Amino acid sequence: MLTSVKGSWCLILGVSSGMGRATALAMAREGAHVFGVHFSTAVQQEEADALEAELRATGVQVHFHNANAASRKTRAALIPLLAEAVGPDGVRVVLHSLAFGSLLPYIPRSDAEDVISQRQMDMTVDVMGHSLVYWVQDLHAAGLLRRGAKVLALTSRGDSRVMPNYGAVSAAKSALAAHVRQLAVELAPAGIGVNALRAGLTLTPALIRIPGSDELARRASEANPHGRITVPEDVAEAVLMLSAGDSSWITGNVIDVDGGEGLV
Repeated sequence: MLTSVKGSWCLILGVSSGMGRATALAMAREGAHVFGVHFSTAVQQEEADALEAELRATGVQVHFHNANAASRKTRAALIPLLAEAVGPDGVRVVLHSLAFGSLLPYIPRSDAEDVISQRQMDMTVDVMGHSLVYWVQDLHAAGLLRRGAKVLALTSRGDSRVMPNYGAVSAAKSALAAHVRQLAVELAPAGIGVNALRAGLTLTPALIRIPGSDELARRASEANPHGRITVPEDVAEAVLMLSAGDSSWITGNVIDVDGGEGLV
């Protein structure tokens, strides 16, 4: 049965930019309250403050926290605050939109002598992959994931393709897909859906850090049947569609949100 997200709460990890930002705006415009976590510098904090004000202007409740969402201490500090904010109904939507990792090759090259270290590899996979599991574990233990809740993680075509310096991120995205499958099965009895959204190539701040991103965007735009690349609002619309229902029958999937980019 289709319902509405109006009056519900969404938790967005990585709320201040890219797809997290677009989803927060889309949710707020539909009347959903937003609890957002972002990890921002002083300059980026100004952008986060502006987003928070824009969300509040829609009339919804908004709680933003500048903290490392991949940290156990952050979860321990914020989950009680989240529980206080959302009340007995819990969280309707959890969006895992964390994009922070090392972009270094595995093997030295003539143009890049530095290679990824074990610490950098572990950090990348932990932030962009394993942290999904830890948040879901803690939210479930706190009773904040009720029947009908949706857990959504963001991945990319890089989960199965080789791109320059993208190896650690690709490994993280592959781990993320495995975690989505496992969580989907374990949470099915509770009526909670878990999926990953695989966006087409999108010019987010994370993508721009990848060497050659402009050329990647040009090729994707030319190849996409729609004649353009994916934008964060495309992903936000998909989050809304998947969230506007109580069914958990769509679960355990990696769903392409790419305008057919992966077909050609």
